[in-house]
Amino acid sequence: MLHIVDRLVPWLGPGQPPFAVATVVAASGSVPRPVGTAMAVRADGAVLGSLSGGCVEGAVHDAALDAIATGQSRRETFGYSDADAFAVGLSCGGTLDVHVQPVLPGDDAARALATLAASTADPGSLGAAPVALVRRIDGPARTAVVVDDPARADEATVAAALHDVVGEAATGAAAAQVVALLHAGGTATVHAAHGAPRPGTTDDACDESEPVTLLVETRLPAPRFLVCGANDFAGALVRHVRLLGYRVTLVDAREVFADARRFPEADVVVEWPDRYLAAEAAAGRLDERSAVAVLTHDAKFDVPLLRLALDLPLAYVGAMGSRRSHRQRVEALRAEGVTDAGLARLRSPIGLDLGAVTPEEVAVSVAAEVVAVRHGRADVAPLSRTDGPIHGAAPSAPNPEEAP
Repeated sequence: MLHIVDRLVPWLGPGQPPFAVATVVAASGSVPRPVGTAMAVRADGAVLGSLSGGCVEGAVHDAALDAIATGQSRRETFGYSDADAFAVGLSCGGTLDVHVQPVLPGDDAARALATLAASTADPGSLGAAPVALVRRIDGPARTAVVVDDPARADEATVAAALHDVVGEAATGAAAAQVVALLHAGGTATVHAAHGAPRPGTTDDACDESEPVTLLVETRLPAPRFLVCGANDFAGALVRHVRLLGYRVTLVDAREVFADARRFPEADVVVEWPDRYLAAEAAAGRLDERSAVAVLTHDAKFDVPLLRLALDLPLAYVGAMGSRRSHRQRVEALRAEGVTDAGLARLRSPIGLDLGAVTPEEVAVSVAAEVVAVRHGRADVAPLSRTDGPIHGAAPSAPNPEEAP
C-alpha cells in the first residue's frame, strides 16, 4: 500500500466516499507484481493502482466494492485455470493471494493512512520519510499500526504498538519477526506464534490452532544515484533512473556545465566528483543500494572517482567510454592499487549492448543494466530466447564509438 499512499491523500478528506485497498499478500510462480503491491477502489468505482497489469483487476474491483458494502476484510486467490485461460485468473501461470481491506471513516486503517500521509511532507517526493505499515490480515479485523523510522525500531516499542492488534499471547513472537523485517527494509507476511485471540475476541478466547498473520510493508528512503559529468548523456540518464525510483544527484566540478536549469530532475552539485563521493560516504548517506555512473570521459575526474567508488559497497558502478578508453582506464586504476576484485565490479563500457548511440538510447541501455544488476541477472538475454522465470526471487556529445 505504501507505494500508492500519496495518491490516496485526496480520498482521506472529509466527506469523501469510503474505499477499499486490495494488497498482494502472497505470490507464487510467474506473477507480474510483488507482495505489497496495492490497488485502491472507491465506493463510486474510482481506481488507483494495479495488481496484475489487467488480468484480475475486474474481479478485485468487485471484491473491493463488496468489502466496502459489508465493512469486512476478505482474502481472494487468483491463479491460472487450465479449463479456461480466459476466466478470472492469471494466464501467466502464477498465483496471487490478495487481501481486500475496507477503509471506513474513523477506523484503524483510515487513521493509519492519515498518519502515513502526514509523514510525507512532499507528496510524491522520493525523499519521503522512512516508515512502515503493519496490518493484521487474518480474519475480518481491520487493524493497522504505523512504525516510524523502521531501521531503528526496537522490539519493546514494536511490541507495545502490536499488543492490541495481536493480543498478549502473540505479542512477543510477532514483535521479534516484525523488527527483523523492518531492519531489513522488507515487505512480507509474517506469522506469529500460536495462542493469539481470534480477531474481534478477547485474550481469553484464544484459538491455539491459528497463528496471527501480519502484512509488514516498509518504505525506506529512495536509493541514491550519482551521475558524474554534466553533458547530454547525463541529462537523459537522470530522467531514466529517476523513473526507477532513485534520488539522483548530478556532480561536476565545472560550474558552467553543472547548471541546475539543465538538470531539473536532479540535485546538482558543483564539486570534484571524488571529493563529493568521499564526503557522502563518510556521512553515511550511501549504502549497498546506491549507484554511480561516470560519464566524464576525463581521466583526471574518472580515475580518482572510480578508485574510491570501487572500494565502497555500492550496488552499481559504471563508466562510459570506448573499449580503448576502458583499457586505458583499467591500466590507470591498477596503477592506483585497485585490485582485480574491484575491477570486476566495474561496468565499463557502461550499459547493455543495445546498439545505443543517442543520449536517450544510451540512457535506456544503462538503466536496463542497472535493473539487471539489481535483480542479479549477470548474463542478460532476450526473454524470447530464455525459458526461466520472467520475474526474479530479486561536455558535448561524445563520438558514437564512445557510446555503449
